[in-house]
Amino acid sequence: MAEDYESMTVAQLKEALKELDLPVSGKKSDLIERLQEAAGADTTTEAVEEPVEEDAPAASDDSWDDEDWDDEGDEVYMVKQKPVLDEGTKAALSLRAAQKKKTPSFRRTEWFRYKRLSRSGWRAPHGMDNKQRRNYKYRGSLVRIGHGKVAAARFLHPSGFKEVMVQNLADLESIDPETEAARVGGTVGGRKRETIYARADELGIRVLNRRRDV
Repeated sequence: MAEDYESMTVAQLKEALKELDLPVSGKKSDLIERLQEAAGADTTTEAVEEPVEEDAPAASDDSWDDEDWDDEGDEVYMVKQKPVLDEGTKAALSLRAAQKKKTPSFRRTEWFRYKRLSRSGWRAPHGMDNKQRRNYKYRGSLVRIGHGKVAAARFLHPSGFKEVMVQNLADLESIDPETEAARVGGTVGGRKRETIYARADELGIRVLNRRRDV
């Protein structure tokens, strides 16, 4: 069984652990060790269950189709790792989400007049007679220090992960899958992305901006 576990990816190992109601946190070596311990405890039950599957009646065409769909789903499985957070960080994230609902949308001056300005980000208004700078209500809100969010959740992804920019495979090795997630750089090509996605799945690292067409 040890050799079978070594050939499995982290995603497959976690699925096996979930079926046994075992924790899925840790590195690949920890997952393999956890499965080996469970297999050692259940060797007698496995020996009894295997012959029953051989004597089972042939499945119908409908059930065979369902199995095929499950296999296809495993091939395109994407890691959806969740972060390991303390109670304080969870409370900070929920508070930040509640505050964000009340935060106004900050638009650049004259964004409604020129299409190029509507596509650009925030810019501080200037000019002595600028209506937005003078706080005219119909001109939109200004970015102020009072709109700041919870400091404990600052720079964290909404999922709770700390984002780490990844440009190559070497950048993945220093990521802690329990608290950090990868964000692939925009200049990384499609072929290189495939290798990064595959390696991230092996390490159990979540990729925040995974492309579905790669």
